[in-house]
Formats: sequence, C-alpha cells, structure tokens
Amino acid sequence: MNTLTGDSDGAAPPGRLATGRRRRTTKTGTALSHELIVSTAIRLLSQHGSDALSVRRLGTALGADPSSLYRYFRSTDDLVLAVADELIGMSLRDVRITGDWREDVRRVGTSLHRTYTAHPQAAVLAASRVTRRPNEMKGVEIGLGILCRAGFPPADAARHYHRFIDFTLGFAAIDAAAMALPAEASAADRAAWHQTYACLDADRYPHIAASVDALAETMNDSAYPGALEVFLDGLEAALSRALGRAAGGAVGADVR
Repeated sequence: MNTLTGDSDGAAPPGRLATGRRRRTTKTGTALSHELIVSTAIRLLSQHGSDALSVRRLGTALGADPSSLYRYFRSTDDLVLAVADELIGMSLRDVRITGDWREDVRRVGTSLHRTYTAHPQAAVLAASRVTRRPNEMKGVEIGLGILCRAGFPPADAARHYHRFIDFTLGFAAIDAAAMALPAEASAADRAAWHQTYACLDADRYPHIAASVDALAETMNDSAYPGALEVFLDGLEAALSRALGRAAGGAVGADVR
C-alpha cells in the first residue's frame, strides 16, 4: 500500500509531509492532529475493518477535507504503522515494573495481548509490523531492561526478547483474527468442539474421544495465559544456565 486510498491521483504533496505543522480545524471546530487521526482510524477499524483506512472515510469521520490528512501521513502504510505504535503505547500505559523479572515479563505480555485483542481489526493489521516509532522503542527498552536486570547478558537478552515478543504478538494476532471473524463464522467455529468433534468415531480418533470434553472446554478460549507460563518456565531455566556460565567464568578467572 503506497498511498492513503481514495485519493484521485495517489500522490501526497512532498512539501506538506513534515510533522509539527500548524493544526487545521475540522468542520466541527476540532483541531485536526496526528493523535486524533490515529484514534479515529482505530475506532473506524473496529467498525468497518481495513476498509476504514481511506481518506474519504477518515475525512468524513473527522469532519475534515480528506486531502488534509496528507499533512500528517504519507500513505496508508504510514498510518498503519502509527496505529501499531499507538497499540503498543496503550499496552504500556498501565504496566508497572516491580523488579521481579518473571512478574514483569508476565505483566508486559498480558497487557500487550489484552490491548491487541481489545482492538482486533487494528491488531490484524498491526501485529506483524515494526513501527520505528517512540512507543515501540520504549517497549523494546523496557523488555531488554527487564531481561538484563534479571541477569541475561545483552546478546542473550536480545534473543529472548525477540522470542517473547513474537510469541506474544503471534498469540495476539491469532486471537484477534478469531475475534474479527463474522458472527456466523465465529459461532460455527465455537460450536465445532461441542458438535463435530464430540461425534467422531472413537475407534478412529481415540485420543480425541478421550479428550473431547477438555477440548470443548479449552479450545474456545485463548491459550496465551497458560502458554505464557510455559514460556516463563523455559526462560527461567535459560536464566539459570546463563548465571551458571557467568559464575563458572568468574571462578575460572579467579583461578588464573
């Protein structure tokens, strides 16, 4: 996507792209701003899906001339990145770092997952993106800081942060996509565990038959909370190994 959709020629005037310009006033008297456009885009995405990201629909919702949006965003992709960064910012607002690394990773992950699934249409577009914007940078710094303070060397902290964030956003994207399904499709998927799977031939599918009640109970809820605990157990084991290597190296240095 190269430009905000709905424009006659798709070209954003190059001299009008810098941020920090004087705010324009909408037809309702509201000052048009980067923040207002992003929040409106998130709201429209929740109502209309990705079709909401057109200058015509955004302009109508804002009570502004559609062409004025080009003063703030070069393209649809530029707006998507801003939406993605806003979701990250929303997830970080209520996170309090305690100094207990396991609890802090849990808090960051749970908040990020909760924010994305609260805005499923926006999350589907945003979960895979690298925003290169302040909220994302803040989030990366917080995540690396938690892991480094726990005792991971910087290179290990980077690798584990990558695993953690992809793990969390992967779950968020799957759960958001399920929540964004049309009502009829969502109802059919939920019913399948109680209906289709409950009726399978036990001789042909013995493991499903033995687990069918548990499948019906668990498969319609997000697996993220339980999977996060498994991930944290693995991270704790990795930390023990890293601290053991560090201690071994220190003893070797003392011997020399």
